[in-house]
Amino acid sequence: MSAAPSLTGEAARAWFASYPQGVPHEIDVVGAGTIVDRLNQSFVTYAGREAYESFGVSVTFGFIAAEAKKFAGYLQAQGLEKGDRVALMMPNVMAYPIALFGTLLAGCTVVNVNPLYTPRELIHQLNDSGARILVVLENFAHVAEEALTETKLDRVVIASAGDAIGFKGVIVSLVARYVKKLVPAYSISIATSFKKALADGAKRGFKPVAIEREDVAFLQYTGGTTGVSKGATLTHSNVASNIAQTGAWFSAAMGKTDGQPVMVTALPLYHIYALTCCCFYLLSLGGKCLLIANPRDIPGFIATLRHSRFTCFSGVNTLYNALANHPDIGKVDFSKLVMCSAGGMAMQSAVAKKWKEISGVPVVEGYGLSETSPVLTTNRPDIADFTGGIGFPLPSTDIVIRDEAGEDCAIGVAGELCAKGPQVMKGYWNRPDETAKAMTPDGYFRTGDIALMNADGSFRIVDRLKDMIIVSGFNVYPNEVEEVIAQNPSVLEVAVVGAPDPHSGETVVAHVVKREPTLTEQELRDFCKENLTPYKVPRRVVFHDALPKTNVGKVLRRALREKA
Repeated sequence: MSAAPSLTGEAARAWFASYPQGVPHEIDVVGAGTIVDRLNQSFVTYAGREAYESFGVSVTFGFIAAEAKKFAGYLQAQGLEKGDRVALMMPNVMAYPIALFGTLLAGCTVVNVNPLYTPRELIHQLNDSGARILVVLENFAHVAEEALTETKLDRVVIASAGDAIGFKGVIVSLVARYVKKLVPAYSISIATSFKKALADGAKRGFKPVAIEREDVAFLQYTGGTTGVSKGATLTHSNVASNIAQTGAWFSAAMGKTDGQPVMVTALPLYHIYALTCCCFYLLSLGGKCLLIANPRDIPGFIATLRHSRFTCFSGVNTLYNALANHPDIGKVDFSKLVMCSAGGMAMQSAVAKKWKEISGVPVVEGYGLSETSPVLTTNRPDIADFTGGIGFPLPSTDIVIRDEAGEDCAIGVAGELCAKGPQVMKGYWNRPDETAKAMTPDGYFRTGDIALMNADGSFRIVDRLKDMIIVSGFNVYPNEVEEVIAQNPSVLEVAVVGAPDPHSGETVVAHVVKREPTLTEQELRDFCKENLTPYKVPRRVVFHDALPKTNVGKVLRRALREKA
């Protein structure tokens, strides 16, 4: 049994008294093994069970295992070795879990990439990670094509929405190409199709690789609390431990499912929340993921729910809100639903209340970050109603609230939430300076969030220490947006802040001083669209004669937020 993190402070263990019955204070970190250990166990134990459903087609664990090994064989045939990086740029289509598992089986490191990235953003992530192969859905292949000359990729593998789901997949792919007017970027000299990659891998065969717990499984890119996007280095032990921690916490609740657990997986699996809580956790239970490729299509999403049996639902506030306010949500059968979870952004109580009225199940909110694999805290699964807090630390997780001097705060006093546990990252990829900033002298990770601990050991987020903006669960870093806007020759000064938004939680607002008086809001937003993912593009642009500043000339973002 691996020792639990050191717990400090008079009330540090207060949360143990509030643990659900049967949940241990610690997990066996060594026994949690590696992600590959868990993959192989589930592939064998649940071989005949359905593992994923996409566009109405279901496949088994055995099928996924065979296809993943083909992809692993393909990577090995390309000369990739243990530790080499493979970037995955896909939404929730069947090719994603196959490529994900294949990469891990080959001993390589997964670099998850948001498919909505612009060429500029993609270039940074590929070059920073040193990725050798990029797997991209054909819908976004044109972005890869534009970025190619400024990267050092060996190969680009182009997948389609219908890959790995048989004849219906052919139809799905053809329809997607027609509707989206897609032209697969096979003109890329180093490109191949996902189907051909699997075929080549099957011919080559897969040679199992010895994976150690401290081997790097993921470079999960995030801006952390501020600054340029950097890779959180997550080991096999980090993620496997978080799977075990989550499993210990939700074991009794998941046991109430009517037969096999089925998770509605609308959040993209490239996002750390869905990756661990939907993909890997469900896999460890022999559960099934109902993949939603385009959750923004709410009518289509609801149509899928109406024809599906599901027992679990995960989402962010904006998704729950959109579904709850659609006129057809009442046609969905929620009778088998036993668990709803939320993370990625703050859940609004009004949305949670409306969702329970519709589904009959309260939303269990949790908290975590890319740097923590991600779950640090969560509410009890047996709550009767939404709590508005982030719940209790998971087993083997220690959390302290600290003031600016680094001293522990008393109960009820707000300070920075700092965490220690087996799920906390190894550090930022090739950035020892950023890693040092993120850690306290006694080994706690500084989250950058201001929180307080209640008397029962539960926690509540109060505010953010930094200026990060969260749009529908995705981090937006003002520095990056300001850097892009400042490149416009018609802009003299710019400051970017977040403003409350009923749909996305927050929205990006740019406060600008013009250099050229003819500059318009639409011109500036169009400029941003060329260089930023849509959710980072300012929803509003406010023009000023001057921006508020401190005595030393620093722009007062807080004053702009308060004014907004």
